[in-house]
Amino acid sequence: MASWLGGLGSGLGQSLGQVGGSLSSLTGQISSFTKDILLEGTEEVGELQVSSSRLREIESTHATQRLENERLKKVCSDLEEKHEAAELQIKQLSIEYRNQLQQREVEISHLKARQNALQEQLQKLQTAAQSAQLGAGVLPPTTTSASFVPVVRHHSSGFQGDDMDFGDVIWSQQEINRLSNEVSRLESEVDHWMQIAQSSRVQGTNNADQSEICKLQNIIKELKQNLSQEIDEHQHELSVLQDAHRQKLAEISHRHREELSEYEERIEELENQLQQGGAGIEITDHSKISDLQKNIQILQTEKLEDTQNMKELEDKVKNLNQKLSCVENENKILLNERELVKVENSQITQEYERLKSEFIKLQNYVAEQETLLKEQGKKLPLMTSSEEEMLRLQQALLGRKQLRFSNPIQKIADSFIGAGEDGLKVKTDAQVLKEENHKLGKEKEELQKKLASLQHKDEHITSASIEDQNLELNQLRQELERKEHELKENITERATLTAELEELDKQNQETLQHMITLKEQLSKQHTEADSTINQLKLDIDFERRKVSEVEAEKMEMSKELETQKLKMNHCTFALNDLHMSNQQLQHNIKDLQEQLNKSQYCNLNNKKEIAELKQNLKQKEEELSVSQNELTKIMNQESNSNYQDLSLKEREAEIAKLNKDISENKQLNQNLEKSVCDLKIENGKLLAVCEELKQQLHEAFAEKNKVSLEKDTMLEALKMEKGQLETELSQTEKRLLEQAQKYEQTIEDLSNARNMNTTALQLEHERLVKCNQERDFEIAELKRNIEQMEADHEETKEMLTTSLGGQKQLTELIKEKEVFVEKFKNRAVELQQELEEYVKDSKKHEILRHNLEEKDKSLAAMKEENNHLKEEIERLKDQQSRSPPVAEPKTLDIITELETEITQLHVIKNNLEEEIQLHKKTIEDQSQKTVQLQQSLQEHKREIGESKFQYEQMNVTHEKLFLEKDEEIKSLQKTIEQIKTQLHERHVFQTDSSDLFQETKAQSLNGENGNEKHDLSKSEIERLVNGIKEREREIKLLNEKNVFLTQQIDHLSKDQVGKLTQIIQEKDLEIQALHASISSSSYRQDVLYLQQQLQAYAMEREQVLAVLSEKTRENSQLKTEYHKIMDMVAAKEAALMKLQEENQKLSNRFESSSQDMFRETVQNLSRIIREKDIEIDALTQKCQTLLTVLQTSNIGTDSGSGGVNSNQFEELLQERDKLKQQVKKMEEWKQQVMTTVQNMQHESAHLQEELHKLQAQISVDSDSNSKLQMDYNGLIQSYEQNEKKMKSFSQELAQVQHSIGQLHNTKDLLLGKIDMATPPLLMASSVSQASDIPSSTSPEIVSDASKLLQQELEQLKKMLQEKDVTIRTLKENNQRLSDSMAATSELERKGQKDTDPEMKQIKGKCDVFQKSLKEKDLLIKSKSDQLLSVSENLSNKENENELLKQAVTNLKERNLILEMDICKLKEENEKIVARCREKETEFRALQETNMQFSMMLKEREFESHSMKEKALAFEKLLKEKEQGKVGELNHLLNEVKSMQEKAVSFQQERDQVMLALKQKQMESSALQNEVQHLRDKEQRLNQELERLRNHLLEMEDSYTQEALAAEGRETKLRKKVMVLEEKLVSSSTAVENASHQASLQVESLQEQLNLVSRQRDETLLQLTMSQDQVKQYALSLANLQMVLEQFQQEEKAMYSAELEKHQKQTAEWKKKSEKLEGRVESLQESLEEANAALDAASRLTEQLDLKEEQIEDLRKQGELKQEMLEDAQNKLMNLINSTEGKVDKVLMRNLFIGHFHTPKNKRHEVLRLMGSILGIKKEELDQLLFEDQKGVTRWVTGWLGGGGAGSKSVPSTPIRPTNQSVFNSSFSELFVKFLETESRPNLPLPTLSVHDMKPLGAPGICNLNSTRSSKTTGSGTSRRPDANPFLAPRSAAVPLITPPSLGASGSGHLLMKPISDTLPTFTPLPVLPDASAGAVLKDLLKQ
Repeated sequence: MASWLGGLGSGLGQSLGQVGGSLSSLTGQISSFTKDILLEGTEEVGELQVSSSRLREIESTHATQRLENERLKKVCSDLEEKHEAAELQIKQLSIEYRNQLQQREVEISHLKARQNALQEQLQKLQTAAQSAQLGAGVLPPTTTSASFVPVVRHHSSGFQGDDMDFGDVIWSQQEINRLSNEVSRLESEVDHWMQIAQSSRVQGTNNADQSEICKLQNIIKELKQNLSQEIDEHQHELSVLQDAHRQKLAEISHRHREELSEYEERIEELENQLQQGGAGIEITDHSKISDLQKNIQILQTEKLEDTQNMKELEDKVKNLNQKLSCVENENKILLNERELVKVENSQITQEYERLKSEFIKLQNYVAEQETLLKEQGKKLPLMTSSEEEMLRLQQALLGRKQLRFSNPIQKIADSFIGAGEDGLKVKTDAQVLKEENHKLGKEKEELQKKLASLQHKDEHITSASIEDQNLELNQLRQELERKEHELKENITERATLTAELEELDKQNQETLQHMITLKEQLSKQHTEADSTINQLKLDIDFERRKVSEVEAEKMEMSKELETQKLKMNHCTFALNDLHMSNQQLQHNIKDLQEQLNKSQYCNLNNKKEIAELKQNLKQKEEELSVSQNELTKIMNQESNSNYQDLSLKEREAEIAKLNKDISENKQLNQNLEKSVCDLKIENGKLLAVCEELKQQLHEAFAEKNKVSLEKDTMLEALKMEKGQLETELSQTEKRLLEQAQKYEQTIEDLSNARNMNTTALQLEHERLVKCNQERDFEIAELKRNIEQMEADHEETKEMLTTSLGGQKQLTELIKEKEVFVEKFKNRAVELQQELEEYVKDSKKHEILRHNLEEKDKSLAAMKEENNHLKEEIERLKDQQSRSPPVAEPKTLDIITELETEITQLHVIKNNLEEEIQLHKKTIEDQSQKTVQLQQSLQEHKREIGESKFQYEQMNVTHEKLFLEKDEEIKSLQKTIEQIKTQLHERHVFQTDSSDLFQETKAQSLNGENGNEKHDLSKSEIERLVNGIKEREREIKLLNEKNVFLTQQIDHLSKDQVGKLTQIIQEKDLEIQALHASISSSSYRQDVLYLQQQLQAYAMEREQVLAVLSEKTRENSQLKTEYHKIMDMVAAKEAALMKLQEENQKLSNRFESSSQDMFRETVQNLSRIIREKDIEIDALTQKCQTLLTVLQTSNIGTDSGSGGVNSNQFEELLQERDKLKQQVKKMEEWKQQVMTTVQNMQHESAHLQEELHKLQAQISVDSDSNSKLQMDYNGLIQSYEQNEKKMKSFSQELAQVQHSIGQLHNTKDLLLGKIDMATPPLLMASSVSQASDIPSSTSPEIVSDASKLLQQELEQLKKMLQEKDVTIRTLKENNQRLSDSMAATSELERKGQKDTDPEMKQIKGKCDVFQKSLKEKDLLIKSKSDQLLSVSENLSNKENENELLKQAVTNLKERNLILEMDICKLKEENEKIVARCREKETEFRALQETNMQFSMMLKEREFESHSMKEKALAFEKLLKEKEQGKVGELNHLLNEVKSMQEKAVSFQQERDQVMLALKQKQMESSALQNEVQHLRDKEQRLNQELERLRNHLLEMEDSYTQEALAAEGRETKLRKKVMVLEEKLVSSSTAVENASHQASLQVESLQEQLNLVSRQRDETLLQLTMSQDQVKQYALSLANLQMVLEQFQQEEKAMYSAELEKHQKQTAEWKKKSEKLEGRVESLQESLEEANAALDAASRLTEQLDLKEEQIEDLRKQGELKQEMLEDAQNKLMNLINSTEGKVDKVLMRNLFIGHFHTPKNKRHEVLRLMGSILGIKKEELDQLLFEDQKGVTRWVTGWLGGGGAGSKSVPSTPIRPTNQSVFNSSFSELFVKFLETESRPNLPLPTLSVHDMKPLGAPGICNLNSTRSSKTTGSGTSRRPDANPFLAPRSAAVPLITPPSLGASGSGHLLMKPISDTLPTFTPLPVLPDASAGAVLKDLLKQ
């Protein structure tokens, strides 16, 4: 394709070159022809024949051109015809593409339907998931949380687990089929177009001219481009739709995944709830654990109450047998429980397995999530934490399960141990029950105590809480009743379950050992697991802390590194800038030194001139002095000659002359001084520049040093602050440690004090030990709580870190917002008000702090008082222990009072602590507010500092101006004194001043004309402001002087006033005398003239102000426009950069995309080929199977015919295989083509989008360029207008200055008159007026420097108005002075007599004149200074103007650059377009190939179809063959072949017909277009022929006219030549003479010119150098300022970061101190509890004293009983000796009968007894009984007084009968029991001491030791906690040996009498282990 295109391009280029060459030759011939004609016309007249020949030549060339034109027209017509044909083709293609679009739309609708179906499926799934969730929660109502409601989303997902449906597969297959059909159609079209192209190529070769082919190709290209654009548009639309669909699918899938994750989370939550509710496993949250613990405590309290009720009922109602049955029942229940536990265990195991599986699933899901997270770039720590949590959950699960298994196993083991042992096991069960009872009693006591404390606390709680408690109590009572009901039911069930227990005994014994081993193993595992879990938890916590610390350190280090890096970068930049500036400054210094040398040379010349001028001045001054002396003489003569009028006039004339001379001299002086000053100023400027450069260098170094010093100081200060904070923290820690040590010492003291009383307080000690243990448990719980708190603290730390991140973002935002702060400076006043409010708040805050400190002090005092009270309590306890029992009630009362006080103090303390917490919260809030305020304050301080700096600068400038104005005012005041006598002189002065002003005006105008394009804004406004400020200062000075005078007048005494009045009168007289000399009329005229001038000036001033305001506005507008343009330019540059980048990207893409396309096509083709191979293999296999079947069938039927058929069949199969292979290949090609087409479509769509974007950007750029040009033109126009306005404004300014000067003169005159003579009254009035004026005119000092120019202008207007007021007041004073002058003139007439004082006055006046002359000189100097300042302003304006010019030039250059860039971009765009076109051509070629492939595919598909039909036919044939139809097969095969051939022929014919039809249609349309084209061409050619004819005629006419005119000209020229020759001869001589003179003059002028030009060049060079230097300096200054600002910002950021760190550290230390305080408080509480325990111990001691007295009484009784017992034992021994070895028949008979009377479960005991009586061994008896499967132990124990709670250590305690045995046993049994009781040996009585007694209410079992015997003690009795042992209910008869169970009434013995109820109960004395019931009976029988 590329070569073909190249050929086309070359051919086109050649043809175009030929055409261009022919045209250029034509034009060249024409031009040469015209030149020749003109030349020949001028030279000769007779060469007309040549012109006619030329005409013929032109005609011939015209003919050739006409031929060429006709040829070109033919070419054009051909090309147009081809263009029309192409258009027709394009129309057909567009129709086809539209059809494709419709198909795509149909597909989209299908997809939408599919999407809807998927949405419905999703909704169904959601509903199913909800129902599953509801079904899974088979939990009690507590577990199901209403927190989660499953979210039903209205959008659906297109994916079900990201897998495709079967329906999708079918749909995709349909799509493939449809696309294959389309591809076949396209292939056929491609073939057609290929044929056409080939035919067109053949035609093209026949044509001779290549130019026509090139044109045609160009037209075709254009048409293809149009077509491709349309295709691309369609494809773009399709791609947009596809993208939208993909986005929708992505959104749906994303939503689906989110829902899945939510459901998974919900499932996890439900599982957690299940585990918590069902098994109590996996409770992770601390809050849930605490809630469960509370519930357990409540249940325990209920259980305690239930057990207490049970015990009470058992004590009252039940007997020992019932207790036995209860025990048996309990065993049965335990067995049931074991079974239930087994079931539960199995359930748990199932749950565990289920959870495991779910956990595995979750792990997989987590892994997937991890991969996703890694792809997304998320951090890993989250995953690690989740894994840790999972591990922790697993460990918790295992731990819980072990607990779950161990707890029931332990219970079962205990129950089986209790049930499996011999007779004593029942006793142990009873003991366990009693111990539990006892524990419950203890817990009840504790609960009662807690209740009491809670009641104290509840007194402060509201009534609402009491009601809640009442409700809870009611609920508890109801539950109690329910429990009681259940108890009764249980008791009834026990009776039924006793029988079953016996059967289970044996099982118990078997399982016991197994259970014990299991228990041990499980306990070991449990302990190990607990230890490992605890260690792991600790390690995890430790590692987490470490990790958090390391991360924090990392963050800090990274921040510091970044800051350091930034600093380093800034420092390097700053150093580079400084080096550059140094180099520039050195160059500048060199240049300035050169200039200085030049200026010094000029200075020397100037000095010489100045010296000469000074000499002249001296001469003039000498002349002036002579004239003044003469004047004085004349004046004296005047006074002597009584003021003769004539002499006066002459003298005045002389004075006027002298004044004129003086003025002329002054003018000369001024001119000289000006030149001198100019030179001085230039010198000064140069020196100042040098000094400034040096200073800048020094300042730069100094600033560098300062910055480093400031940094070091700040770092040191921060370190110091850190150290201070650390020291403070260490001090606080030390204090806390000291406090803890103090508390420990107090505890130790208390323990020592308690140990001191060893005799009285041992029991207390034991109890306190137990209390301590409880406290230790509580402390452990508190530690756990503290750990929880620490965990919470860590969480808060994390929160803080996140908030810090947020704060950083906020700081960045704040930095951005700082730009906009300038707009909101007007809000500073409001902020100040807020500041004041905040200051008030801070004051309140301080007050609160003071209150807090006072509270702390009061707390400390309370603590001290508390300690004192404790000491007093201890003292009272000591007194109580020593004091007799009479004083007990008082001490108790005191103690109770103290306790109440302590409780009150506790309450107060709690309240105070709450208040402190509230205060702390308020303090924290306040501190936050203060921090915010401090930030705002700092901002305000910055602003105020800036404004102060500006204000100080203003003050400095004001002070300088003040000094200058003071000098001017002084000089003016002195001059005013002369005005009285010299009115004429004043006129002269006015003229001088006017001349001066005219000169200045001219200068300023010249300067402004020279400096065009000037900026208004700065210099003009500064001038006006300076002028107004000068006026203000003058008025201020005048006011101050007035005030000073009034003060002086006030200070003067009355005598001084009198003197002053006399002096004033004298002065008035003098003034009147002077007035007589001065004509009043002229003065009045002057006054009127002055008033008119004043009015005019006021008007001018108002105009100037108005103009000024307009100019300022225009200036601001210009500035904004300039900024806008700059922004636009920057934006354009950015856009250009973007466009360039995009162009590069596009080029890269095009290069890469072409390669990718080819690769993809190759890959797709290979894939297609593979698929087809697979299909071929499958078909071959089928064919082989068919062949085998046929062969087998042939062998069965006929051999000959079968052979023929098999050969034919094989040939057919081979053909079919070949066809299949071809089909496969074609399908592969089809798929390849499909993929390539799709790829090309996508790429073309992308390229089109990019092209559109580029075009849009180009259009935008062009628009923006045009806008920029417009704006630029507008700016230039506005600039010119501003220049014009500037000129007018400068003129107005000059006028204003002139008027100001005149006003100054008038003011000076008036002031002089005021000073000379004012009466005291007038003085007073003027003073008062003046004092009124300053009050109104005093300028307010504006604190904020950031007020706008408009406000300043308004202030200036106000000031001007105030000045007007002052001028009016001066006018009034002037009038008053005129009146006073009139009065003085009259006085002078009267006082002509006194001549001597007047002479003195005249002399004084002469002195005044001299002074005034000097003052005039000063004035001249001041004026010159003013002129210099004006010139400086002008130079500044020029500089500004130049800067603006440079800016304008820069903008122009930027515009040019932008235009160049745009041109480049356009070129690049064109290149890209060309590339696109190439790509499109390639695409076309691919489309053509695609069409060919589609045609091939169709053919192959038809063949494959036919093959399939053949295969079907073969199968049918096979079936028929089986039936025996062999001959038909051959016939069918022949028919099939013929049909196939026909089908192939038909298909080929159809294709040929279709192609022919299309060709015919194309040809017909092409012919029609050609016909129309030819008609149009004929018309055009005719028109052109007519035009050419007319043109020729016109040309001929013009040539003839030109020839005639040329002849006429020739004659005239010849005549002129003759005349000119004559003139030349005459003039040449004259010229030679003149030239000689001129040459001499020229040489002299050239020399002068060279000199001037050199001077000019030198000055220009100097100027440019100075300007460059100024610019460089400005740039360096700006750079330095930028660097400084950056440094300051960095420092501020550093300091703020460090401050934040320190604040965080302080906050952490504060938290630690608060924790330590909390611990201290807990320690205090434990101390108080210990004190309370001591109090209780003291009470117990009192009770013990009482009990000891009772014990002594009981001992006596016991001794009596022992004596009685000894007697009885002696008698028994005698009886035993007598009856040993005898068996009583009656006894045996009774036993035998009793055996049958006893219940079944106790008969084995009777048999044992009989065996023991008959002398059978115990082992034999056991074996006999074991065979019968019945134990004897229980019967014996029951018969001998079962239910006794003998401990395991003492199994052989003697037992006495109970009530139950009495009722259930026979007389023989009773008799045996009686014998047993009587036959016990006499043992010594137990002696009970006070130490052995158990204190009241003490839990646990107390062992009573007998002091007499050294044998082992019996087991202690467990009592009910609320029952007093001394007040226990007893029966009438008390036995000798007390029964083990309390509350059970003993059976009355005949020998014993009832004893009083107050006697205590004792445990039975130990008997030898052999002395069992059986042994006693043996002894009896032997005797």
